[in-house]
Formats: sequence, C-alpha cells, structure tokens
Amino acid sequence: MKRMANVYLSGQLVGFLKEEHGATTFAYTSEWLSRRDAQPVSLTMPLRAEPYTHTGLHPFFENLLPEGWLLEVTSRKLKVSKDDLFGLLVATCADCVGAVEILPCTTDESE
Repeated sequence: MKRMANVYLSGQLVGFLKEEHGATTFAYTSEWLSRRDAQPVSLTMPLRAEPYTHTGLHPFFENLLPEGWLLEVTSRKLKVSKDDLFGLLVATCADCVGAVEILPCTTDESE
C-alpha cells in the first residue's frame, strides 16, 4: 500500500513524502528547487532533484514525532499504532514544532 504526504516549510509546499513497501522517499518539488529563496527542510537533506530514500522513516521526519509517554497517549487517542511511524507523522505533524508541516495527500499530486 502506498501512502503519501505533502511537506510544507513555512506554509510553502516544498516536497512530497511517499511510503511504499517499507521504504520512505522524500522529493523536493521542481517548483521549490527553482526558487531563489529555496531552503532545505533539513541540513541532512540538502536541496537536490534526486529523491531521498530511506528504509522506514527518514530520521529527520522520525524526530518530529512524539516520544515516551506522549507517544503512548497520542497513539491511543488517535488510534494509530505507535509502530506506524508514517501514520503518526501524518496524524500529528500538521502543526508540529518548527517550520515544517506534514499533511496527507488526497490524490497523487507528486506525479
């Protein structure tokens, strides 16, 4: 099953996150890459046209998730398994700390 999310930086769409077959891929949009003021979402993912692929969730995105007792409460309240990192990311990071926002894609906007 493929799941997707839009990645925003300070309210601007900057890329797409896809999960498929246990791997997660993040790719910047061509529109974002062409901007003079484009910034990376993380120093670990500099601006480039090639996507970043990682087994599981990329550590940058995983670090946006709640931990410890807050993870337990969040998982229970949202009815999302604490092992479903992509699901938790989409469910909790529409308004996470910092400038990055993760929102679910309703269509395959990245293709």
